[in-house]
Amino acid sequence: ARLVESGGGLVQPGGSLRLSCAASGFNFSVYGINWTWFRQAPGKEREPVAVISSPSGTTNYADFAKGRFTISRDNTKNTLYLQMNSLTPEDTAVYTCHALGVWGQGTQVTVSS
Repeated sequence: ARLVESGGGLVQPGGSLRLSCAASGFNFSVYGINWTWFRQAPGKEREPVAVISSPSGTTNYADFAKGRFTISRDNTKNTLYLQMNSLTPEDTAVYTCHALGVWGQGTQVTVSS
């Protein structure tokens, strides 16, 4: 099983990014999988950003993400997404996806003018 993130980059404050996490080797027919985005800012602990459950699609967000970030998944493409809007410098971090004990390599998001 493997997770590969993409979509990070440099964006100005107030801008948007959509992160993708391509999954392979997972049995998507298995129930009860939580697909989670985490982030880790320099000098800080890794923290959860958002989670979406399979197959219900139930989502949960960290307080800082509510109203700005949206987690979703496309089962036909085996891909998890994180739409991030109204970004601030405090959102600068490496964003990583996780499922069933598997971690991606992460993608850097830098919010700066």
